[in-house]
Amino acid sequence: MPKLPRISSREAIRALERLGFEQVRQTGSHVVMKKAIAEGEIGCVVPVHQELKVGTLSGILKQAQVTVEEFIDNL
Repeated sequence: MPKLPRISSREAIRALERLGFEQVRQTGSHVVMKKAIAEGEIGCVVPVHQELKVGTLSGILKQAQVTVEEFIDNL
């Protein structure tokens, strides 16, 4: 499994949009994103920061049910 890169929240949001997520709303410094799937919806919350910590990005990917490889391919 490749290492997660240190990226900004803007780059993470753009990659998630390429994976089919769309921005639903922004409350303060957190962007809520959702994706419709056959079983319902998947949602994730991305904090708006200059640089996301690796643990934070890992948590976002778990919420979004996206693998590290898929995410890196869409950066």
